[in-house]
Amino acid sequence: MTPSEHASPTLIRNTSWAIVWDAECGHTYSTDIDVRLTNGAIAAIGSSGTIPVEPEDVILDARGQMLLPGLINIHSHPSTEPAYRGVREDHGVPDQQMTGLFERLQAFNLDAAGREAAATMSYAEMLSCGVTTVVDLSATFDGWINVMRDSGLRVYAAPAFASARWGMTSPAVVTWQWDEAEGRRSFDRARLLLEQIDSDPSGRLRGVVYPAQIDTVAEDLLRESYAYADTTGRLFMTHLAQSVIEVREIIRRHGMTPVAWAHDIGILAPRTTMAHCIFLDEHPEILWHTKRDLPILAESGANVAHCPSPFARYGATMEDFGRYRAAGVNIAIGTDVAPHNLIEEMRTAILAGRLASRNVHSIDAGAAFHAATIGGATALGRSDLGRLNVGAKADLVLVDLTHPLMQPARDPLRSLIYHAADRAVLTVMVDGQIVYSRGKPLGFDLRSSAATLAESQRRMIEGAATRDYAGRHGDVISPLSLCRR
Repeated sequence: MTPSEHASPTLIRNTSWAIVWDAECGHTYSTDIDVRLTNGAIAAIGSSGTIPVEPEDVILDARGQMLLPGLINIHSHPSTEPAYRGVREDHGVPDQQMTGLFERLQAFNLDAAGREAAATMSYAEMLSCGVTTVVDLSATFDGWINVMRDSGLRVYAAPAFASARWGMTSPAVVTWQWDEAEGRRSFDRARLLLEQIDSDPSGRLRGVVYPAQIDTVAEDLLRESYAYADTTGRLFMTHLAQSVIEVREIIRRHGMTPVAWAHDIGILAPRTTMAHCIFLDEHPEILWHTKRDLPILAESGANVAHCPSPFARYGATMEDFGRYRAAGVNIAIGTDVAPHNLIEEMRTAILAGRLASRNVHSIDAGAAFHAATIGGATALGRSDLGRLNVGAKADLVLVDLTHPLMQPARDPLRSLIYHAADRAVLTVMVDGQIVYSRGKPLGFDLRSSAATLAESQRRMIEGAATRDYAGRHGDVISPLSLCRR
């Protein structure tokens, strides 16, 4: 039977193009195929008309569409980043190699209502660009689990804990305000929340052990939390080599780079994903005397969450994507900042990789798509995600090949990444259930969330003076892009 608009299909027929997984070749194009879905998984794939139609089938005709596996956003901060729209894009501190990270996090603090609204809007945006699995690294808020569940996404939830907070006393001086007792309490709170996440009845939520940054967590807590992740079978994630200031501080403390120190204390392994690993010892802004960091990452089996947008805004980039892959490092792709548009992030990764390498072949659409699917699935330890093959989860995306920006559809993956992006995404399914259809996330009503976020951002901007080291209003820290009369 023909499905109603949002009925979940059991048979997808007449798909014009599909990106199918082949064990030998990787992602490959197929044309004119049918796909059977059973119990939230892919049960069969065949040429159009070869899969028998059952009397009770709910059929989705995908003529004129491309079917691809759901994308995996390996690193995101949904509960805060939308609040920085109009604030973060051009903000940077020259005294800190242009990063605005430390100044922004000291001055701007979004309230709980804003965090919930931001998360709602972020999840909806991710669905709109074909993300079906996301790692959400957040400062928690009441209702966080409810928002994750309502989204329909497959969420790896990572409640943050830390032993220190960043501060500033001048544009050139970053400080670490330590409270190790509070760090341990925040770890205890995170463990309780992880139990709730893993037992959620939706079956789509899993917990991740997340010490916030390599430089803000005490060594004993890093070791203990990694041991906890290992013992409980959970993933372990943090930020590593994400700023020049961090690298210099870790060298000051330990006499080695952050990557070398993470390896030294035993927290690099295949269950580990480190964001962003930009400033390795050989990076032009570091130029440390060793050349060990990239081999350490490769030999340890640790995964790298590559989020090029925030660094491109500061004039920095990974040196470079192709070199990391050639060394044997598994790279996955995340958004890190708003917009949470993973298709656009793939395009940025391609452009940044080519600029850094001066080589058009260092990364292409196929490599970026691999990172946003198989790379993410590998980091999550999931052989049933990020691919379209029998036995994989039915986390699927349908793209409109008739959209003007997809035409001509000679190479539809390139058309999607370089041209159409989210504008051509029609339908998103998780576990075979339709969660996004023709511009609408089915689990959310966004009308009130945008208004709540705008009001919370206003309070955040006005309250910056009480937190900023120089007592400045938020409009001084991040002025408008044009004069206002």
